[in-house]
Amino acid sequence: MNQFSFRGGFVFCIALSLWLSGSSVYADGLQYPLTAVASPDGKTLFVADLNQPGVWKLSDGKLSLFFQASKKFRTPLNRIRCIGVDHQGKLLAGDSSTREVFRFDDEGKPQPLTAGGIGIPMDLVADPDGNIFVTDLELHWIWKIAVGASKAEKFAEVAAPHGITIDADKNLWVVSHGKNAVVKVTPEGKVETVVEGRPFQFPHEIELGKDKTAYVTDGYGKCVWKIPPGGKPTKLVEGEPLKNPVGLTWQGETLLVIDPHSKGIFSIGTDGKLSPVTASTEK
Repeated sequence: MNQFSFRGGFVFCIALSLWLSGSSVYADGLQYPLTAVASPDGKTLFVADLNQPGVWKLSDGKLSLFFQASKKFRTPLNRIRCIGVDHQGKLLAGDSSTREVFRFDDEGKPQPLTAGGIGIPMDLVADPDGNIFVTDLELHWIWKIAVGASKAEKFAEVAAPHGITIDADKNLWVVSHGKNAVVKVTPEGKVETVVEGRPFQFPHEIELGKDKTAYVTDGYGKCVWKIPPGGKPTKLVEGEPLKNPVGLTWQGETLLVIDPHSKGIFSIGTDGKLSPVTASTEK
């Protein structure tokens, strides 16, 4: 077993810690929100909640359940890990309990896209053509689900990949827990280093600004890093109310941070300050 293998006790420890943490419900209903994605028009935010389990919808200041998954293991989205939208605005979600990626249909039901061959789908992104790319923490691959395909195909090998995003040139930017913390995968599948070494404590997700400035959440560091093109990482925001920031997404021009331990969503203002995104819960 090599140093990056997660098939044994390490996977079990990760799964157990995630299962046990943050099980209480707070005022707005979120239990363990991992990440989120905005609808194409920016008006609705969909939140993946590991311990609900399921997907919340935040719109017009109201939080409601979009999809309630079963508590039974190996059922769709029982252990939802990531969420995204495809080129047509359809909601996507990755689930480690079924080793699958789902697309929600017009009735709001998740439909499987592959034969369940993905290990631990940590994050996903779709390109403008509709191809979906998925990071697999267990098998150390970036998988590609081509338009119309019924199974995933290997696209690029990346050690312990977590977050993923895509730029205007269709390069994939990936957070890795391997030798180098951030890598870029070209449309041809070539892996290039963006951030050398391991300057982050426990990085999770990554997003890009319009100028290709990268932003990375760091759970153990309780911060969000900012990486200008060709520059070194610096901390953008750090400390309270962040306890273990994981998710990162844009809603329009606003960068949002999702923190499962704080059980909250926070926006980063132009002044670099964090503000909670508040909402009332619809029953």
